[in-house]
Amino acid sequence: MSATRLLVLGVVRGYGRAHGYRIGTDLLSWGAGEWANVKWGSIYHALHMLTERGLLHASNEVAGRTEYELTERGEAEYMKLLREALRRPQPRPDFLGAALAMLPSLPREEAIALLKQRLAALEEARDKARAQIDALVEPPHVRELFGLWEHQAAGGAEWTRGLIARLEAGAYPMAGEPGSPGRPGSWESLKFPPHPPRDA
Repeated sequence: MSATRLLVLGVVRGYGRAHGYRIGTDLLSWGAGEWANVKWGSIYHALHMLTERGLLHASNEVAGRTEYELTERGEAEYMKLLREALRRPQPRPDFLGAALAMLPSLPREEAIALLKQRLAALEEARDKARAQIDALVEPPHVRELFGLWEHQAAGGAEWTRGLIARLEAGAYPMAGEPGSPGRPGSWESLKFPPHPPRDA
């Protein structure tokens, strides 16, 4: 799965219609260049590839500027990618980061159900790593690797439990709720603060 693909589809969906420069400036202002390795080249490559595959429709009504809209296939692909990124833990954090940026696209109950699947997978990974530590005889230093996996899975499970609890308590306007930025075309007035550099 490509985090860039999910993010590009999500931004186009959010605005309803967007050009490449707007998509790129939004994503880079969120720090996606750091946490999802998004670059200008990867954004334009994704736009070209998604258009070729029929997930985006490109139009050139404004001279010198291509604007993009989601097709029905694009909406289906976007929701599929979003659900997968939320429910299935991945070694790299960029998929989850992309899903969190687009979280309000989902109804509250569905997001909670997907996160519960994620939690179960993380708890299973934590327990498996602990069993590997307990069973290991040689070489003993490999326990550190299994210990790292156990720690990462346990931390991920703790964070996921917290997000589930916050959503169950009504945090964040989700799809179908008043004020939610999850409806297609609802981003016209949405403003994101600039992402501070990590070394600041």
